Amino acid sequence: MARAAHVTAVLGPTNTGKTHYAIERMLAYRTGVIGLPLRLLAREVYDRIVSLRGPSVVALVTGEERIVPERTQYWVCTVEAMPAEIGADFLAVDEIQLCADLERGHVFTDRLLHARGLHETMFLGADTMRGAIAALVPGVQILRRERFSELTYAGSRRISRMPPRSAIVGFSVENVYAIAELLRRQKGGAAVVMGALSPRTRNAQVELYQSGEVDYLVATDAIGMGLNLDITHVAFSGLRKFDGRRMRDLSVPELAQIAGRAGRYKTHGSFGVTGEAHPLDEEVVEAIQDHRFAPVRKLQWRNADLSFGSVDRLIGSLEARTDDEWLTRTREADDLMALKSLAADTEVTGRIRGGRDVRLLWDVCRIPDFRGISHAEHATLLGQIFSFLHDVGRVPNDWMARQVKRIDRSDGDIDTLSKRLAYIRTWTYVAQRSGWLDDEIHWRGETRAVEDRLSDALHGALTQRFVDRRTSVLLRRLKQKEGLVAEVNDSGEVTVAEQHVGRMEGFRFRQDKSATPEEAKMLRQAAMTALRPEFHLRADRFYNAPDTEIDFTEQGGLMWGEHAVGKLVKGAEALKPSVEAFVEEDAGREISEKVTRRLQHFIDRKVATLFEPLLAMSRDEALTGLPRGFAFQLMESFGVLPRDGVAADVKALDQDARGQLRRHGVRFGQYTVFLPLLLKPAPTRLRLVLWSLWNNLDIFPEAPPPGLVTVPVPEGTPQEHAAMSGYRIAGTRAIRIDMLERLADMLRAENSRAGFEATPDMLSITGMTLEQFADLMQGLGYHAEKGERAKVKPPRTDDTPPEAAVAADAVEEGASAPDETAAPEGTEAPEPDVTETVDEAAADAAEAPTPNPGEEDAIPDAAETPEGAGPQEAATDAEETPAEYVTAAAETPEGDAVEEQSDSSEPEVESFYTFTWAPRRQAGGRPRRDAGRAQNGERGERPGKPKGKGPKGKGGKRPPRHDGKGGGKPDGARVYQARPPKKEKPIDPDNPFAAALMGLTEKK
Repeated sequence: MARAAHVTAVLGPTNTGKTHYAIERMLAYRTGVIGLPLRLLAREVYDRIVSLRGPSVVALVTGEERIVPERTQYWVCTVEAMPAEIGADFLAVDEIQLCADLERGHVFTDRLLHARGLHETMFLGADTMRGAIAALVPGVQILRRERFSELTYAGSRRISRMPPRSAIVGFSVENVYAIAELLRRQKGGAAVVMGALSPRTRNAQVELYQSGEVDYLVATDAIGMGLNLDITHVAFSGLRKFDGRRMRDLSVPELAQIAGRAGRYKTHGSFGVTGEAHPLDEEVVEAIQDHRFAPVRKLQWRNADLSFGSVDRLIGSLEARTDDEWLTRTREADDLMALKSLAADTEVTGRIRGGRDVRLLWDVCRIPDFRGISHAEHATLLGQIFSFLHDVGRVPNDWMARQVKRIDRSDGDIDTLSKRLAYIRTWTYVAQRSGWLDDEIHWRGETRAVEDRLSDALHGALTQRFVDRRTSVLLRRLKQKEGLVAEVNDSGEVTVAEQHVGRMEGFRFRQDKSATPEEAKMLRQAAMTALRPEFHLRADRFYNAPDTEIDFTEQGGLMWGEHAVGKLVKGAEALKPSVEAFVEEDAGREISEKVTRRLQHFIDRKVATLFEPLLAMSRDEALTGLPRGFAFQLMESFGVLPRDGVAADVKALDQDARGQLRRHGVRFGQYTVFLPLLLKPAPTRLRLVLWSLWNNLDIFPEAPPPGLVTVPVPEGTPQEHAAMSGYRIAGTRAIRIDMLERLADMLRAENSRAGFEATPDMLSITGMTLEQFADLMQGLGYHAEKGERAKVKPPRTDDTPPEAAVAADAVEEGASAPDETAAPEGTEAPEPDVTETVDEAAADAAEAPTPNPGEEDAIPDAAETPEGAGPQEAATDAEETPAEYVTAAAETPEGDAVEEQSDSSEPEVESFYTFTWAPRRQAGGRPRRDAGRAQNGERGERPGKPKGKGPKGKGGKRPPRHDGKGGGKPDGARVYQARPPKKEKPIDPDNPFAAALMGLTEKK
């Protein structure tokens, strides 16, 4: 045993400043060496000394890392990598109590027995080593150091109730990951520290914790080996560990070593248990608190005086025993197991020629099994490396490159990255061996770069999985009572302290749904704290916003831009809806009331603007009696009143009463009493919403697209829904009520008893095909009889232009002979009074406001605006324009030949419909007043209708007209009236329409 005059043992519990004291002593000398138990701790001490002396004089030597400047004075190493016999003035070994460790103890024992500095040697560790050091190191001076702070037992705590700045210790990778995941969900995250991590990853994780970004650390027992962290509480999640061979209970000194990490300098600390760990026994607690442990009786030892004469002799020397009562031969280590495996390989033993080969084989067997796959596979790898070194003296560059390239990938999950890091450590260790590679500097840099990339990727993966930066940052800010500031970008994304927490939609905060329930509560608290000023700013902007920025939806929603800020609810009156604002409850009552007031102002003004004619009529005090009652009915029906429901009331109104109502824009149509201005798209859209609210509908009907004269309707659609949309259902389609009234005006001129055909004008204003028009007419109470006839081409003179011929054909085919017999007015009477109808129509045309097609939202007029007829018009062209008309329009000078060819062929056949009035029966089977007319099922011959396929008869000729111009009445035609004609009233000279009516009378 070597002997030195100045050997000191500084013993005591954790947090006594032993390592700090040793560094100070070493830096007092010109040169020094310090051996540390972990690569992680070696890197920490190296960084500390570099900060004091600079990198040019400090070396770092571990199994996988070697930084050795040319002017090195201070060596920081792992205990296994301490350089032998360099003659340093100072030498120190930290955590000397590891001499009793079953796996690595023999290395520490060897340093205790043989490593010495020229001037001073220092051993640092637990007081349990006092007796062993005194017995094995003659002349040693033992110094006792007391702990700077107190360590107390806190009992058992749930992880969810763990105080900040706590370290939770697990003894398996699975346990560590599970705890870290739980802390991420409940506390915002945790840093992870394990012995298998590279120094770069471990430092990054430690910085995550030290900086306060996370308040919790999950670690293995690696933190017990001198890592200095700001920990106030240590909790054991288990009390058993796997030591490489078997599961065993942690010893009391091991528990104390780990628990002692709590408390820094003079800050007191505590320890306890959590998870499945049972509470500590009272004796164990007292021992840890008082730092009283059973002394170490045996140190692990392995013979250091090795024989390299042969492989067998080397194995024999490694298994040599000792007679020292303080020492015990260590169990078979990994390097000895690898040596025995290779000694059984004939290819390996066949290469051994002497002691040099045996020494090389031993050096190869000392490569640590970082991969941990299996002893057999590790031995196979070592045998391949040995064959390279023995046969060619080097590990081939191409083979080394392939091994490194397979590992140099930063994708994958935590486990994959951890395995790659373990693999690269093998090649990092190989690159550190002197003489094993052609370009050692290149491979040291290459393997270090790969390890750094993998370390960064692993740190990123650990952070992404186990740290919710958003939650941790907000928790820290809230804990420190800092003022949180919310930022809302143009798309509504909300960030608090630069952390995304959700988005603003109007005056509601939509929290990020990725947060767990535990995180959500905290995030909402932080967001609401920061968003209160934003709510006030938004409310002010909204209150001063113009009405053009606000709108309502077809389902009664209220929108500010693209965000819903409220909804309409039923009010005390149909035209006075209330509003319900969508405002976050935490925004405060003031914000809610402000938004509600602004929304109420908006909808009140919208109703006043769009329903101004109706509201003005309700305020007209000149309306009294029957007109006022009728105006009230119009108010209740939002300006659209089907006439068949108020037929008696309409009859009761005299012309003066009707005139009063017409002055407010009321039009008395045959089917509907309405205000034309309220049929525009904007009032119609609002009317549907208000009517749906007033009738407590769950789903509001929507208005058809603007500009369509007729629209298909689903079966079962109520007539009231169509009326509120400005339409009347007839058959399978609904027609706009203003266009229906125009159609009714045309139908009055037709003979509905004898039958008539649809004119081009009828088809034009409805925008329908002939078949669609027939269905519409049947829906209005007419019978449609379909027939076929031969197309007759009208005669054409040479000087008649083709366009004129086409026009003549169209008139001939589309229009039937006018008839003075009036069509029925709705279903009120079978034969309405013609004089009264004409008077009303003239008055309506003169007094009622007519929609202006030039206005932006004016009611489209299908008769005046071809494209106003909607999508039906394209189909109408094909139905209404017979083939010969198209031929005539496109006729060429050679058209005579075409005509001759047509004359020689069979005549073309066309379809047509004849419409007659066929009202529906009343309930109970009693026919209506016009039941004397032919019904759908009564197919007898009607007066004035010739036999054959159509009005032209078999010969295809129309009945002769009597006015010489195609007009006049047919022979024997009768005029039917439902009531005796009214007595003619003298025309009021003050009536502004007297001149027009007088002219109409004169024409008659």
